[in-house]
Amino acid sequence: MTDAYIYDAVRTPRGKGRKDGALHEVTAVRLSTQVLNALKDRNGLDGHAVEDVIWGNVTQVMEQGGCLARTAVLASDLDESIPGLAINRFCASGMEAVNLAANQVMGGAGEAYIAGGVEMMGRVAMGSDGAAIAVDPSVAMDTYFVPQGISADIIATEYGFSRDDADALAVESQKRAAAAWEAKRFAKSIIEVKDQNGLTILDHDEYMRPGTDMQALGSLNASFQQMGEVMPGFDAVAKLKYPHLEKINHIHHAGNSSGIVDGSAGVLVGSKAFGEKWGLTPRARIRQTTKIGTDPTIMLTGPVPATQKALNDSGMAISDIDLFEVNEAFASVVLRFQQAFDVDPDLVNVNGGSIAMGHPLGATGAIIIGTLLDELERTDKEVGLATLCIASGMGAATIIERV
Repeated sequence: MTDAYIYDAVRTPRGKGRKDGALHEVTAVRLSTQVLNALKDRNGLDGHAVEDVIWGNVTQVMEQGGCLARTAVLASDLDESIPGLAINRFCASGMEAVNLAANQVMGGAGEAYIAGGVEMMGRVAMGSDGAAIAVDPSVAMDTYFVPQGISADIIATEYGFSRDDADALAVESQKRAAAAWEAKRFAKSIIEVKDQNGLTILDHDEYMRPGTDMQALGSLNASFQQMGEVMPGFDAVAKLKYPHLEKINHIHHAGNSSGIVDGSAGVLVGSKAFGEKWGLTPRARIRQTTKIGTDPTIMLTGPVPATQKALNDSGMAISDIDLFEVNEAFASVVLRFQQAFDVDPDLVNVNGGSIAMGHPLGATGAIIIGTLLDELERTDKEVGLATLCIASGMGAATIIERV
């Protein structure tokens, strides 16, 4: 089997995801093309050099619909001979794009791919696709559907995480993200977003709040308590599924949950022969990819079984992993991962995460792979694991190894 390597990874800064955000007037296609063009230009590729573009995107309606991947190719400097595949594995869409590309290369179906994703959450509202899992009673009732925020609070209740635990993790995420930007740790991967005149629109993650402290977070109301306890009463649904829980402990709010932002990211994945042809040096080998289904009500515990499966399939132990990127969808997701594997928090999300910088759904999986690779190189470490929880009860993970 052919090995699959990462040759490059880039991302845009993450915008606020609001009308007053720097990226609000930028379309999903345009943000995607800037990533595609950057990967082409940075690596000296011809427009026909890759087999395909695999692009993750969660809310595939309006400007993000109609096979956005192919539209982005046509709007970019890539040749029209390059097709495009739009995929949706919810929050892991960007990671799944990279994993699909890697497995295509491993299987001999092409020498190289550009894979990643985009989400313009300020322009295409989350949930505007009318997902059946949430709105079709025949499905929602049978699966004991609750919104993700309720799921995060169920995790906190089930595994014993307090409001202070979640807030402390959020403060640390903000602190680490600010330190990483100050030290220019993202400089290798960040591409500035420019307007049609070549002027820079955004060159930093604008969602960050580096002054966040426990006192500020303590003043925020729990975001999901009302929908849980009053109307439409999702706590009652949760307790039907988990009768041992007497009361759901609502600990999550805007400050310890991931931010709604705009962003895009891409990864250049190829074989050894591809690198030799184009004079490129591989940065890492994709050692293992995995995905798994989990309980759809608690929903967000997927990083634990996905990581277990990735380790088992690769013959590795948790101690073989030098660094971890666990998407900060909600604080309890990361807390549960650290608890399950007893890993040192200093090895998890060392440059902050989505609580501080935001979670552009279709792009985040590719973002954290790139962040992990940069940090492995910066600290001269060898093996890293990236993982995400996924809506409706799934998990995904990728293990990379420097070469």
